[in-house]
Amino acid sequence: MYIRKLINRSGSISIQIISKSRGRYKVVKTIGSATSLQEVERLKQLARQQIEDIERQPSLFLSDQDELIEKAFSLLSNSCIRTVGPELVFGKIYDHIGFDGIADEMFRHLVISRLAFPLSKLKTVEYLYRYQGVSLDIDAVYRFLDKLNSKLKAQVEQIAYHHTQRISGGSIGIVFYDMTTLYFEASDEDDLRKTGFSKDGKHSNPQIFIGLLVAAGGYLIGYDIYEGNTYEGHTLIPFIEKTAKKFDLQKPVVIADSGLLSDQNIEALEEKRYEYILGARIKNEPNAIKKAITAQAYTNGQAMVLDKQKGRRLIVQYSDKRAAKDRYNRERGLKRLEKKVTSGRLTKANINNRGYNKYLKMEGEVIISIDTEKFEKDSCWDGLKGYLTNTKLDNQAVFDNYKELWQIEKAFRMSKTDLRIRPVYHRKQHRIEAHICIAFTAYCVYKELERVLYNNKSSISLKQAAELTHNMYQIEYTLPQSKHSKSMLLKMDEKQQELMEIVNENF
Repeated sequence: MYIRKLINRSGSISIQIISKSRGRYKVVKTIGSATSLQEVERLKQLARQQIEDIERQPSLFLSDQDELIEKAFSLLSNSCIRTVGPELVFGKIYDHIGFDGIADEMFRHLVISRLAFPLSKLKTVEYLYRYQGVSLDIDAVYRFLDKLNSKLKAQVEQIAYHHTQRISGGSIGIVFYDMTTLYFEASDEDDLRKTGFSKDGKHSNPQIFIGLLVAAGGYLIGYDIYEGNTYEGHTLIPFIEKTAKKFDLQKPVVIADSGLLSDQNIEALEEKRYEYILGARIKNEPNAIKKAITAQAYTNGQAMVLDKQKGRRLIVQYSDKRAAKDRYNRERGLKRLEKKVTSGRLTKANINNRGYNKYLKMEGEVIISIDTEKFEKDSCWDGLKGYLTNTKLDNQAVFDNYKELWQIEKAFRMSKTDLRIRPVYHRKQHRIEAHICIAFTAYCVYKELERVLYNNKSSISLKQAAELTHNMYQIEYTLPQSKHSKSMLLKMDEKQQELMEIVNENF
């Protein structure tokens, strides 16, 4: 920049600050005009000071290129910005698994929204419109939900099963079965929603049961929905048989926890020639077996095998870590009981064998106290875990396979927290079933993302990955002269780039 003296027609002299860029001259500022030399010198001094100020703050001066950029951005509006991260990440995995074979675009939107922003259906519709420019009518969404389960459940399960089959190397030799409850905020019951034993601790709320079957690693196979007052032990055989027929499963080893352990289930599994590994209730065994179990002195990892006849084995293993946990839980339960006893809030109704109430005893007519002797005797069970099996697997293989049951517990936990499948606000049965079908599909996608993040040794967690998609933006704009519409993905931060590289390399 420099100072220019411009002689006007009137004879006065104007003092200007001039810039030169790409061969073009531009008046940055006219300082003023004067007729006397003394005044001209004063204006020139002011111009020098302003040039120094401008050069110290270059951002105050815009080049032609800066002006073009500013003009371009002035044409943009909020409607030009789209949140594309969920589609770039979850949408790509959705397609890779095979869910793109489901032609209905609304199902895709509902699943991907459940992964990125697990909201109510009404909030999901608002999110899709505000951030992705997708306009869905809420009444159309509800009409879609009414027919979704009967229309898509079988296809969703087939896609999930074939994906699990690929991950498992073509054959599925072991399956894991478990159930959980989903409660409802509404207090009224109907043919599906019933009050019953709640695993969520919501015993007064109507609920439903969900049975879930997964393969090794926690990859999904299928699910079913039951009335809220169903006894879970009665669901195992029908579910396994229906699923085996549906997918032509060749008698896999069935693994389930002690909640499904009953003579009826065991006999039915054996009658249909299934091998199984079930969590055993060793405290419910006959006295002779209980004495044999507790009489032995165990070291960490040591196991005892007892022949149960008919090809069945009861394997009892001891773990120092489990013993510490059992001891901690007993002591915590005892402290709670002591507080209740001290408060005088306990009655005869509390004298039962539920949980830690078994340590209570009633003295005389009204005095309730802690049976410390019973509490101490119970320590002999600390650290012991029982397994009932009819397989030919060695002990370690039985332990290792049963440990995989935590994967199904993880599936329930993640569905209830990350995907917020509960509480359920729907009232109509078809919509409840549709809600669960969407969550099942979303978990398939979530699980596949977890697999590739783990395989790539990424430090990005699943929850963080979902959050990273929230601010992956794309700008859509129209060129003013050609009227061509274009889009541009905005630059991502380091973590977002890492996530996209993993997704693009694996899918």
